[in-house]
Amino acid sequence: MNGPLHKEMLRITDLHAFYEESHILHGIDLTVGEGEVVTLLGRNGAGRTTILKSIMGLVGRRSGSITINGMEAIGMPTHRIARLGIGYCPEERGIFSSLTVEENLLLPQVVKAGGMSLAEIYGMFPNLQERRNSMGTRLSGGEQQMLAMARILRTGARLLLLDEITEGLAPVIVQTLGQLIGQLKGRGITIVLVEQNFHFAADLADRHYVIDRGVIADMIPRDELASNTEKLNQYLGV
Repeated sequence: MNGPLHKEMLRITDLHAFYEESHILHGIDLTVGEGEVVTLLGRNGAGRTTILKSIMGLVGRRSGSITINGMEAIGMPTHRIARLGIGYCPEERGIFSSLTVEENLLLPQVVKAGGMSLAEIYGMFPNLQERRNSMGTRLSGGEQQMLAMARILRTGARLLLLDEITEGLAPVIVQTLGQLIGQLKGRGITIVLVEQNFHFAADLADRHYVIDRGVIADMIPRDELASNTEKLNQYLGV
């Protein structure tokens, strides 16, 4: 499989991951270049979220190699991995419901220099500026998702791992999130996107890795998508 042309931000080699006795990932190999958007496509249970959790050290056991910006991370604890400049946005979002939007934004620790200021965040997420004094519990699903992403950008992370960010959201919000990812890509931020909504991912990603039963079944570059639609639909059970 051809690697990225950009400077390499993430390289995964022969990654195996286990939850207790369950062997979930069976030798994953993938690369992501700096400033690329790459999606992990596949059916539920294929192992896509486990890849993100493995990068962050959040699985029971893992073996192989994960290099982030040239640093080997396979043996590192999660807090040290985050300090390599990674932001992880899990499916459950993790908003502090008893805090306001602004308090949520002021909470995260800086992991790398260059995190966005509150003014920059509000420029990129005008909805959050309007709701800055609202409690987390009062936000819609779309606003919570924006807050979860904005919080990561405050940390200075340059590699974002985003898990099912469009899940259950209205089409207009999905469109807004797509525009945001385009803006982040324009700033040179690298994004790995686990996504069920293929049409959302298709316009954004440089390459698509298809995950099936813990292995990479295929890698489809953006310019080959049109000729692979039927094959993709079979993989995804569409």
